[in-house]
Amino acid sequence: MLRIDDIRDVAERQLCCGCGICAFINSDSITMVDDLHQGRRPLVMETGDTDIEKTALRVCPGINLGHDSSLNDPALISTLVSDWGPVREVWEGFASDTELRYAGSSGGVVSALALYGIEGGKMHGVLHTAARSDVPYLNHTVLSTTRHEIQSATGSRYAPASPCDGLQKIVDAPAPCVFIGKPCDVAAVQKARKCRPDLDEKVGLTIAIFCAGTPTTAGTLALLEKFGVTDPGRLQSIRYRGNGWPGRAYCVFENAEGQQEDSSMTYATSWGSILSNYQQWRCNICADHTGEFADIAVGDPWYREISSDDPGRSLVLARTELGRQFMNEAMANGYLTMERGAAEILPASQPNLLQTRGAVWGRLLALRLVGVAVPNMRGMPLFHIWLKHLSFSQKIKSLLGTIRRVFRRRLWHRHPVKRFE
Repeated sequence: MLRIDDIRDVAERQLCCGCGICAFINSDSITMVDDLHQGRRPLVMETGDTDIEKTALRVCPGINLGHDSSLNDPALISTLVSDWGPVREVWEGFASDTELRYAGSSGGVVSALALYGIEGGKMHGVLHTAARSDVPYLNHTVLSTTRHEIQSATGSRYAPASPCDGLQKIVDAPAPCVFIGKPCDVAAVQKARKCRPDLDEKVGLTIAIFCAGTPTTAGTLALLEKFGVTDPGRLQSIRYRGNGWPGRAYCVFENAEGQQEDSSMTYATSWGSILSNYQQWRCNICADHTGEFADIAVGDPWYREISSDDPGRSLVLARTELGRQFMNEAMANGYLTMERGAAEILPASQPNLLQTRGAVWGRLLALRLVGVAVPNMRGMPLFHIWLKHLSFSQKIKSLLGTIRRVFRRRLWHRHPVKRFE
């Protein structure tokens, strides 16, 4: 099996999540860049500090992921633990602020939690992803400290993002901050907190957004082409979701005649037919799509019938006692309108994510059989899910389909990082 000895190996062997934690740990030698066909990737320069290199590899969620603590806590919902990780409470609802609710991807709960954090939750700011003003189809990491900044960044960003590369902003903040990211981003933060006490002290709360995979920048460019944007340099803004539930993908651009034009398409088309075809490889062997390492995780309650004028609802998991308390405080202070949900609405809302997670065991087995590098997963019952929730044909597909992908994606080759902009 191919060895992974350093962060360059992680990136070039396509095990990188793109979270940016290595650039935070080893900022003198690693810079996160956009790679057109791979996503956000670490550009590694030579360094002589082997201790820092080892730390960067140790906190990388792309190569190591697992639960260190026991999942036998009686406060957890026992029927969910084996398939969905630690869950204390299941809630469903929306931001009480109607503007946040409408602008957010599914009820605006993440934005409302962020807002409560800075206005009433004693947080200095919120570290999250936002569109770049100079290149709107690319992302960057920002620390928002005002209502306006949070409102300006509502809606999902279905494009590469590395929020962990901005963790120094949290370390330098005068008070604790909220961190918002994908499940892999939050997992990276939790790993880094164990070796960086200065970070641990300043992370006040972690919020994960359910994730079905990160499309590369090539995916966004393909989306823009469908929009009729022939020159990405003329793009003025792009929204992947929001302004209703699930909302439409929408962009504003300058046409060839120099006039402002806009275009939109349904979420089913933008995600289902275009963006989902451009996922980075590591997402295909991801075991955590629902933020198991976060204090609070938020996704879509897809079990509901959605009307064309639905303002949006969020499915919310309180995964830790801190998350449970923070949510209850946000509700008590009028930031959230929520109702307690039965445990069953989680699997009913996200059946595809459970099947995807179940396929991971078969995919990892296939990769090991052909000698391709794989991540180390601990404390995650992947075989149980593969055995219980996948049909016979799905089990076979998880094995044989992966072997085909090995050859199609040339996974036995190194893929050096190539800066794109």
